[in-house]
Amino acid sequence: QVQLVESGGGSVQAGGSLRLSCVASGYAYCMGWFRQAPGLDREGVATIDGSRSTIYADSVKGRFTISKDSAKNVLYLQMNSLKPEDTAMYYCAARRGVCSRDYHDYTYWGQGTQVTVSS
Repeated sequence: QVQLVESGGGSVQAGGSLRLSCVASGYAYCMGWFRQAPGLDREGVATIDGSRSTIYADSVKGRFTISKDSAKNVLYLQMNSLKPEDTAMYYCAARRGVCSRDYHDYTYWGQGTQVTVSS
């Protein structure tokens, strides 16, 4: 069992930055960030695996950076140049297998942290 607890969400103006954190209670080979805006399906934002390979959604490439502090077992998402369309609930997720873009493949989920970007 892996428990995930996110923090770091908030409200910012367009162009601003936020850093999300996710503390994990156990080990998972793949960890990632997903988001869900009202009325839309959950979508992948970024993933990182045990070899530190990363995958980003096209919409966040060059603006968001995923990283992991293995010693502390904390996952981060640095979000820069935020846009109103980034507004969503952001979820930390983990799975023991290789990373996947499909949120259905993830076993463990945090409770979510809200990010709101105003224009």
